[in-house]
Amino acid sequence: MKTILLALAATTAFAGAAQAQDIKEFNIGILGGENAQDRLTSTECLRVAMEKELGVPVKVFTPADYDGVVQGLLGGTLDYAWLGASAYAKTYLTDPEAVDVMLTKQNVDGSTGYYSIGFARKDAGIASMEDAKGKTFAFADPNSTSGYLVPAAELTAKYGKLEEYFSEVKMSGGHEQTIVGVANGDFAAGVSWADGLGNWEDGYTSGAFRKAADAGLVDMNDIVEIWRSTLIPEGPLVVRRALPQDVKDKVYAMMDTMWATDKECAYNVAAGDAKDFVPVKHDDYLGVIEARKMQDGL
Repeated sequence: MKTILLALAATTAFAGAAQAQDIKEFNIGILGGENAQDRLTSTECLRVAMEKELGVPVKVFTPADYDGVVQGLLGGTLDYAWLGASAYAKTYLTDPEAVDVMLTKQNVDGSTGYYSIGFARKDAGIASMEDAKGKTFAFADPNSTSGYLVPAAELTAKYGKLEEYFSEVKMSGGHEQTIVGVANGDFAAGVSWADGLGNWEDGYTSGAFRKAADAGLVDMNDIVEIWRSTLIPEGPLVVRRALPQDVKDKVYAMMDTMWATDKECAYNVAAGDAKDFVPVKHDDYLGVIEARKMQDGL
């Protein structure tokens, strides 16, 4: 019996090794939020590191909207992504077996959440969400947590139907588009995301404002914060569940240690400064999943 068990174990190990060799390439999906070239540039270090770690060609894809990444994971054309909580909820509700959650961003203060931040041009005379009434308001993307799901729910609960509260409600297409649009006067106000730590003039410590400020797309002194959501759980880094386990283990280990091994790349991936990438589990997103079910009428 012992010989049979050893033989089975050896066969299983061999099968696992053979399965791992089946992977011919590895595809990373990057959510919308900044223009495609900026997304490719900021993610190049991650692509190179994963290619070295996995030993296969790694490609980065930058779909025009959040749903492009979700559909890529569902359809098996993408293998890895950092999803927002709402995008993860949509992925899970469509196919519970599609992806595994791995890690999430831990802020410099040890927290693992962030905020939807309402903002406007400083010279627009808008200092609060009440001042934005009757004006054009921008969300980012229907599948964005901080750019739509949470702020739309919280603002609706307080002000009623948003299409009636604001003169016009628009989807900008991404966080960067909202920030630049408000700064340029295309929208009177909008929402984007930040950890809420550090200084406003720097774009906070991490988030869409920080990336836009770092890129020189906006002078934070030209815009002001007018509203802040409740704390939102940071979205998960996910891998496609059907991948060989050793591939998933290598990706996990690489991301788990990135702040120690390549801080500059980790900064790019995290959209600013952070403390670490830490383990997360599906149950951490049950509240967002319920909110997403309500939004989608499920």
